[in-house]
Amino acid sequence: MDFEVVIGLEVHAQLLTQSKIFCGCPTRFGAPPNTQVCPVCLGMPGVLPVLNQKVVEYGIKLALATHCQIAPYSRFARKNYFYPDLPKGYQISQYELPLAEHGYVDIEVDGAQKRIGLTRIHMEEDAGKLIHDEQLPVSYVDLNRTGVPLLEIVSEPDLRTPEEAAAYLKVLRNILLYLEICDGNMEEGSLRCDANISLRPVGSTTLGVKTELKNMNSFRNVQRALEYEIRRQRSLLEAGEDIIQETRLWDANRGKTFSMRGKEEAHDYRYFPDPDLVPLVISPEWIEAVRATLPELPDAKKARFMSQYDLPDYDAGVLTAEKALADYFEDCVRSFPQAKKVSNWIMSELMRELKKEDQGIETCGVTPQDLARLLALVEEGAISGKIAKSVFMDMIATGQEPDAIVKAKGLSQISDAGSLEALAREILAANPKEVADYRAGKTKVMGFFVGEIMKKTKGQANPKLVNQLLGRLLQE
Repeated sequence: MDFEVVIGLEVHAQLLTQSKIFCGCPTRFGAPPNTQVCPVCLGMPGVLPVLNQKVVEYGIKLALATHCQIAPYSRFARKNYFYPDLPKGYQISQYELPLAEHGYVDIEVDGAQKRIGLTRIHMEEDAGKLIHDEQLPVSYVDLNRTGVPLLEIVSEPDLRTPEEAAAYLKVLRNILLYLEICDGNMEEGSLRCDANISLRPVGSTTLGVKTELKNMNSFRNVQRALEYEIRRQRSLLEAGEDIIQETRLWDANRGKTFSMRGKEEAHDYRYFPDPDLVPLVISPEWIEAVRATLPELPDAKKARFMSQYDLPDYDAGVLTAEKALADYFEDCVRSFPQAKKVSNWIMSELMRELKKEDQGIETCGVTPQDLARLLALVEEGAISGKIAKSVFMDMIATGQEPDAIVKAKGLSQISDAGSLEALAREILAANPKEVADYRAGKTKVMGFFVGEIMKKTKGQANPKLVNQLLGRLLQE
């Protein structure tokens, strides 16, 4: 029997607010344990939560960017469960009346476009963090993260492959980055993803028994975990065994998922409206005020790059995949207005080095203005394209400006026609057989002569002038 895969993702995005969702404690990452807490986020008796307005505005931004319907009336609920990092014994979230519903994002996989529905977006507070001692059989509780604001984005079960799931997550992360409401750092946990996955016979419309996958801290791990779980579920179904509804943890080192606990249903959490928080009313005027602050989003920026800069679809897609990269490109083009050349250098030389060093564009030592100046030196004929690549490597390593490197290393391109002609005559005289071959019609030998001149000049000869001189001399 052949099976169809059904995947839905639940993504938690930690918001870039200065303070927590229901109190004034800071949200900075990396502070000493239990130093960013107060009676409200510690759940002390008699305290009252107060909603952070900025959290609502960030939620409205994401809802607008993902084409959701924003609820004029929503409310918070208590999600009750016991865990050592949950000081109140419940999490303040939203349940039956969320902030927004019925949105979508568009993804592209293998050249095919697909629309993925969003079930809902709701606000909630984060829990704390357990730190397990590697030497002793004890765990410590750090409540700094307790009360940090989250948006939970729940997709429809519209994803059919692990590749689609990874593509969806990348698109969603990119939107969050463009909106500047989340830093998207999966390794630090500010963007977290849980996946619900089930298999059903092809042609069936009934959903199979699902498992929930947790502990996936990268796009690659999301894809790998789903690939493993598909194989595991398929082998069980083909053997006539049942799938157990449960939560499973992904072990990246072993490349496997492991059972964590039986999957809870909504009723297990005993949701009920939080009596300490009044319902949230969002007026049309508030929505429109937030809409006016929206930046240019990825799809719109990609379309503009194609029309304004005459870039092909592929280039525009790569350059707008991250807001910081798109900004870098545009800053460079302002100083060197040849978009395709800038695009080629960013996508080849720059991105290769960033990947090699595992860096982001934000930490790159080469400024857009310095890259533009390097390309201008090539355009002016001051250095060759080959020398430019060598200069670029020095720029990456030292952070120096290109002019300084060219001057210090004496790399200026040789464009003196007299000296180059003398060198060309010397090389032709030393290679009579190759000269005869060229004049007999074997024109590919021209590359040999150019190469010899480049060797003698350590790559500094003006290649255009060299070709012109050789062409004339070989006709004599």
